[in-house]
Amino acid sequence: MGRIQAEEFVAGYLGGAASVIVGHPLDTVKARLQVGKGYGNTFNCIFTIYKNENVAGFFKGMSFPLASIAVYNSVVFGVFSNTLSLLSQYRDKSPRQSPDLFDLTVASMLSGCISVGIGGPVDLVKIRLQMQTQEIITGRRSLNQTQVPHKWHAVYNGPAHCMSCILRQEGIAGMYRGAGAMLLRDIPGYCLYFIPYTFLCEWITSDQHRAPSSFCVWIAGGLAGALSWGTATPMDVVKSRLQADGVHSTNYKGVTDCITQSYQKEGIRVFFKGITVNTVRGFPMSAAMFLTYELTRKAMKRTNME
Repeated sequence: MGRIQAEEFVAGYLGGAASVIVGHPLDTVKARLQVGKGYGNTFNCIFTIYKNENVAGFFKGMSFPLASIAVYNSVVFGVFSNTLSLLSQYRDKSPRQSPDLFDLTVASMLSGCISVGIGGPVDLVKIRLQMQTQEIITGRRSLNQTQVPHKWHAVYNGPAHCMSCILRQEGIAGMYRGAGAMLLRDIPGYCLYFIPYTFLCEWITSDQHRAPSSFCVWIAGGLAGALSWGTATPMDVVKSRLQADGVHSTNYKGVTDCITQSYQKEGIRVFFKGITVNTVRGFPMSAAMFLTYELTRKAMKRTNME
């Protein structure tokens, strides 16, 4: 069991790093569309970021996720795979037998819960760094609205300074701002991530006794990521707004208040902001993650056998 755990965690670590590198530029676009003002549609947002901040603008806040999300992803994949293994042993199922829907759902939901505990602070710091120089959409009128120009000055010097400021001003609870919305996003989100991936791999692979090819993994991972991120967009909007809230002023009391204020000001369409970017970036990001994950597992197994 120890070797299996090591393989899963190392593979998840490298898969997470690959997903950040591939997906972060569009993640910045998504965050600006969901929380920032004056970006319009997706293409206008991309053009505005490039015009004002050059290519570096798309990679704002990437250093912290790159250093930490690999660890976070390692734990999520490790929890998912080892939960399936434990359920299989408990129910006396053959290790070669494909996991059923119940086992996949339990493992996915547990992974979603774990992801918030580890990934909440990572996401918070990333959002704060991405949005600190932007004018942020709020439900109420900002107290500084008549005094502050549209271009805000940077509040944080980097990830460490950002974390220090949050801890000093809001305490440890501040690091989990938006955690409720993240739970509502990630628990169903991981179900729509791991379950379609598993079944798509089996469906695409004609011989059920053969491991899926790299192409199958790439396609299945990409489609699962696009589905998961696309459907998670409404709660992703709420999570992003709650996490960005507090950079310059605090406007939301919680998940319900954020939903109410956002709906009253912008209507139902607000909860679908960034859905195109989320869906599009979900494919290459998840394809890279699953492909790296599976290739790493295979390489480690070959090494252990030699």
